[in-house]
Amino acid sequence: MAEQQQFYLLLGNLMSPDNNVRKQSEETYDAIPGSTKITFLLQAIRDASAAEDVRQMAAVLLRRLLSSAFEEVYPGLTIDVQMAIKTELLASIQMDSSSSIRKKVCDVAAELARNLLDDDGNNQWPEILKFLFESVNSQNVALREAALHIFWNFPGIFGNQQQHYMEVIKRMLVQCMQDQENPQIRTLAARATASFILSNESNTALLKHFSDLLPGILQAVNESCYQGDDAVLKSLVEIADTAPKYLRPNLEATLQLCLKLCADTNLTNMQRQLALEVIVTLSETAAAMLRKHTAIVAQSVPQMLSMMVDLEEDEDWALADELEDDDFDSNAVAGESALDRIACGLGGKIVLPMIKQHIMQMLQNSDWRYRHAGLMALSAIGEGCHQQMETILNEIVSFVLLFCQDPHPRVRYAACNAIGQMATDFAPTFQKKFHDKVISALLQTMEDQSNPRVQAHAAAALINFTEDCPKALLIPYLDNLVQHLHVIMVAKLQELIQKGTKLVLEQVVTSIASVADTAEEKFVPYYDLFMPSLKHIVENAVQKELRLLRGKTIECISLIGLAVGKEKFIPDASAVMQLLLKTQTDFNDLEDDDPQISYMISAWARMCKILGKEFQQYLPVVMGPLMKTASIKPEVALLDTQDMENMSEDDGWEFVNLGDQQSFGIKTAGLEEKATACQMLVCYAKELKEGFVEYTEQVVKLMVPLLKFYFHDGVRVAAAESMPLLLECARVRGPEYLTQMWHFMCDALIKAIGTEPDSDVLSEIMHSFAKCIELMGDGCLNNEHFEELGGILKGKLEEHFKNQELRQAKRQDEDYDEQVEETLQDEDENDVYILTKVSDILHAVFSSYKEKILPWFEQLLQLIVNLICPHRPWADRQWGLCIFDDVIEHCSPSSFKYAEYFLRPMIQSLCDTSPEVRQAAAYGIGVMAQFGGENYRPFCTEAIPLLISVIQAADSRAKENVNATENCISAVGKIMRYRPECINVNEVLPHWVSWLPLNEDKEEAVHTFNYLCDLIESNNPVVLGPDNTNLPKIFVIIAEGVANESIKSDDDCSKRLANVIRQVQVSGGLWTQCVSALNEIHQKAIQDLLNAA
Repeated sequence: MAEQQQFYLLLGNLMSPDNNVRKQSEETYDAIPGSTKITFLLQAIRDASAAEDVRQMAAVLLRRLLSSAFEEVYPGLTIDVQMAIKTELLASIQMDSSSSIRKKVCDVAAELARNLLDDDGNNQWPEILKFLFESVNSQNVALREAALHIFWNFPGIFGNQQQHYMEVIKRMLVQCMQDQENPQIRTLAARATASFILSNESNTALLKHFSDLLPGILQAVNESCYQGDDAVLKSLVEIADTAPKYLRPNLEATLQLCLKLCADTNLTNMQRQLALEVIVTLSETAAAMLRKHTAIVAQSVPQMLSMMVDLEEDEDWALADELEDDDFDSNAVAGESALDRIACGLGGKIVLPMIKQHIMQMLQNSDWRYRHAGLMALSAIGEGCHQQMETILNEIVSFVLLFCQDPHPRVRYAACNAIGQMATDFAPTFQKKFHDKVISALLQTMEDQSNPRVQAHAAAALINFTEDCPKALLIPYLDNLVQHLHVIMVAKLQELIQKGTKLVLEQVVTSIASVADTAEEKFVPYYDLFMPSLKHIVENAVQKELRLLRGKTIECISLIGLAVGKEKFIPDASAVMQLLLKTQTDFNDLEDDDPQISYMISAWARMCKILGKEFQQYLPVVMGPLMKTASIKPEVALLDTQDMENMSEDDGWEFVNLGDQQSFGIKTAGLEEKATACQMLVCYAKELKEGFVEYTEQVVKLMVPLLKFYFHDGVRVAAAESMPLLLECARVRGPEYLTQMWHFMCDALIKAIGTEPDSDVLSEIMHSFAKCIELMGDGCLNNEHFEELGGILKGKLEEHFKNQELRQAKRQDEDYDEQVEETLQDEDENDVYILTKVSDILHAVFSSYKEKILPWFEQLLQLIVNLICPHRPWADRQWGLCIFDDVIEHCSPSSFKYAEYFLRPMIQSLCDTSPEVRQAAAYGIGVMAQFGGENYRPFCTEAIPLLISVIQAADSRAKENVNATENCISAVGKIMRYRPECINVNEVLPHWVSWLPLNEDKEEAVHTFNYLCDLIESNNPVVLGPDNTNLPKIFVIIAEGVANESIKSDDDCSKRLANVIRQVQVSGGLWTQCVSALNEIHQKAIQDLLNAA
């Protein structure tokens, strides 16, 4: 008994407001063995004489114990104890008089039941099912509540018996939803039904079967909201999110109800926002279904706009120096976010006509809040209504610019916001069309000394404008911009010293950086105007509240340095490095959330780009903090729904719902910094190459595990990018070190290709893996690697075909419309991009392993053959042919044994309607001639007339056709060069020379120039013409090749061409004749070639 009393005391202390007491109690509690905990906790729950809060605490702890440590604790208990727990829990639910404890015990029972469902779906606790049936039919309201609560908490409780009991489950729920006397039963039954629907979201038949319960759920939503309970409304939001099709039969009624609730100002803001959330969520999860109900959607738009008008007057607003985070619970923020999402979800075609009139009226309202809301609404819909707004951008911009002169500062602020947003959404069209008006309006607004907050926002809009502004457009304004920015900077520096205000200065410093970044070397004349003041800020702005200003100034200095280049920056470089190093040594004192950290890290990388190899000396100081930041481990937690209610998203936690009452939480602080740090490590490896070798080992040990860092895509991308770069850095240490490093990363890379969920990240990982194989070459993969890789690539190809089928099925869906088609096209492009990466990996494998890899390739053969079937989309055929091109190029003559699969399709594809397919086929014929061997001879002969007909087609040099045509020209050249017996060389040569030079495909251009050199060096009469009369034309071809950079100055080909020219130089008359045929550009090109080679 004494022990039990002590335990009660411990439970009380676990709830103590005193941190130390609580911490100590937690340690004591954690030390108690699991089985003892269960006994004590159960006793506490059942002890009616104990204090209510102690009993509640015991129930919460027991549920947590079962949820987090079930496998460790429960199976070790004797059968009797296990039986006793089950019996005690059910007894407690039946006996207890306190409803809050009963609820908590129901949660424990549901948690136990969840853990007692085995892998085959057998419920190892049949008594609880019996209890549910009895309780739900009981006259005792408390027991009916308990049964519904358990079912709500664990709707999968029937396991593999669910189908058997389906009618009973449905009848129970309907009966409870119609309980006229007990509103709480109706509410709970609606929540339980929603929970059941959500746990069976993919079971279409079940959703249909239960669709007649939806009106009851809607009724409960309506009733409970006016009782101040929004739990059922939250369930409706979840259904809209995960099982939107369930709402289809009653969609009209669902939308009408949500509109009514949203418009009712007697409800709380939270409830009105949740009602709107149902509509907005449907625009994202079931856009096509919602587009059939545009009349109701149109009624929701004024609701969002009226929420956006819900703003307070705030006397000090314009002078605030600290920007508060947006109040995410406010109606104004909720309305704006809803508008943004619904525009993106439903598309501008539908949303813009609904909203345009409303916005125009709001902008003419005499109340500033309406004008503010109208401008903010314009900013919000830019992304979703992109295409439709682009056509009327002229009138929108002219109209918005008027409001930069509005009498109310918050409206002027909103106008700057709209300009900044449009500058990003419509770049670079916006910059090209409106540079003149916009720059002058923003500069004028930045003069608004009495409203610093407006000034700062005008500067922020200027940053957005210059970031995406083409350099040539910005240069004419440079003088004016720089003078303005300088005047404001000087004035604000004075203010900082006198009053300590910094908001505008922070933005202006970034504006300067952005202008320099775009202007590049044109910023050189202004360098000395800014650099002294900027260095002064970094030296002196050391107080905590100036951390952001200092960080932004460090960013500005490094961006200016990068813009003006090493020569101009080098006198300051050392001083700047010392300033940064000083911050660096204080780095250990910086708090983890110090904004300077990420600015510093990026500035280091820029300094590395500016200084190149000279940066190496600073690595010992820089790498410590960089590695520390790149190694940040985020706080994570696995929580059940009840625990989540105590944690808010405001503390920087974000949650992902895992279903089954569980959520995954992650504290996002430090994640962006971690990603930045990882990207900077990539930058060092890229810039410093072997200069980075000292650090390769610690970086590779950090990066390899980060391929599985699923909390941030950017971290995984950086990890993937780093792999081939680290191998290049490590090369100088010799083959053994390199191989060790490769072994460390290889398995992880292959596994990551198999498991990566995000297609953008996946393509990066595949790309890096291919580069690594090319770097390491033959022998870098062992049999296990090949086996795993083969399985993964096969999976990717099979998935590619399956996704195409799924898209075809969606085209048959009843909600299919042109917006759905756009989404499907996007998905298709994503899929094809992954296919290109499969091709990259196979290319790397073939080029490293040659024909000995063919037996391994056979497992993929049928899938690749499927890609080149005539009925497949052009991108499939293009990439299928590219893979066979590699087989011919790297695995010949053995490749011929697969010729039956690809030869016919390849030759037929020479005349395909798609230029991409023609290009892949022509390249294949070229490598066939060059590497294929004897067996391919007849096919080279057969291809010639087809190649020539493509080259001579009327539109063969049109932009979309030129690459395919150039590959055909190169293929004809390769046949003449390597398989002259297949072609009448003398007949074709004059034509072939007339098709030169190749301007687009630089790789093939080199082949053609090398062959041209062969012909000239052997004095080929057909090419040179009688008495060398063709030489002037050949000079033009060579000059064009040089001018177009098709010939690299450092390769053999350029030396050979230079020799040809030198030989002509010595024969006076001929030389004059050749040079006089050249225009100025061509003459310069010939001179460049002679100087370089």
